[in-house]
Amino acid sequence: MRLVTSWLWADRGLPARVTRAALLPPALLIRAAAAVRARAYRRGIFPVAVPPLPTIAVGNLTVGGSGKTPIASWVAGWCVARGMKPAILLRGYGGDEGAVHRRLVPDAIVIEDADRAAAARRAVAGGATVLVLDDAYQRLDVARDLNLVLVSAESGRAVPWTLPAGPWREGWRALRRADVVIVTRKRAGHRDALEMAARVRHTVPAAPVALARLSVSGFRGLQSDRPVPLEGVRGAAIVIAAGVGDPVSLAAQCRTLGAQVRLLRWRDHQPITPGVLTHLLQAAGAADYVVVTEKDAVKLHDRWPAGVPEPLVASLAVEWEEGAEVLEAALRAAVAPGDRRGASLNAGGRTTARAVGTA
Repeated sequence: MRLVTSWLWADRGLPARVTRAALLPPALLIRAAAAVRARAYRRGIFPVAVPPLPTIAVGNLTVGGSGKTPIASWVAGWCVARGMKPAILLRGYGGDEGAVHRRLVPDAIVIEDADRAAAARRAVAGGATVLVLDDAYQRLDVARDLNLVLVSAESGRAVPWTLPAGPWREGWRALRRADVVIVTRKRAGHRDALEMAARVRHTVPAAPVALARLSVSGFRGLQSDRPVPLEGVRGAAIVIAAGVGDPVSLAAQCRTLGAQVRLLRWRDHQPITPGVLTHLLQAAGAADYVVVTEKDAVKLHDRWPAGVPEPLVASLAVEWEEGAEVLEAALRAAVAPGDRRGASLNAGGRTTARAVGTA
């Protein structure tokens, strides 16, 4: 499925263009529906639940691959480092992302519940002092004190259409709801990120923009947790097994480390079936290493058989290349003690003049 969508959303050849043209009517309908929905929330036609704690939302405009899980974990870790007790609230797809958050931020409370208001109540009962909403940019029914939206530099190669003709969940006008826009990059170059940031600033001149690079910082054994440095894969034949939004970026980064890479990929959040596991074990026998993502490690940890060399789990680091001080100022303003009733908490529009003004 991912191969099909990559071709459809990025290929400039005639077959892909004809297929996209056939999908434009539903794409335009989806874009219009999203705009109408946002306007209804902005005008108060639909109710918006106001969580009882300072709330930071992290989301994106495209389908997968922008790095919202590591960025949401980074935000939660930032809160922990400043003495707060964050709760990461997410819908949960099979438990993989929740388990990743628990590993990356062990001091956070992680609650997987499609009902974010109910999850917020559970977080309060558990002692949380701040809420981090993962994948919540389109969750307009929940207010937030800071609205962070991610746009990947890699998505600059994609066509500008909403689903199903393109990868966009909403049109670019939706960026106007953001308090800070974070341009992320994995395999894209720094210049690509700067170009994407320029596009963002042209669309929403008032929103601060930060640039973050998400790169492989090391590896660990799936079951042993044994650390393996980056140079450990140099010259090795590795099989990357990934069911994430952008597996190509992990493959590209491992190639830059000097590894010989073969990529096995499947749909994001797809369960690892017995057939897929058999395929992985066969691939492991023909390679020096199998490398998996944090999300896929959750699914494989208890199923990898003894006697077969364990996979390596790739760890992603967040490196702020621009705008870190602006983002941190916005975070400080969002969690600062004060009367939250004085802030504009309408998720359908600009959420926090308080946070943006301070930034």
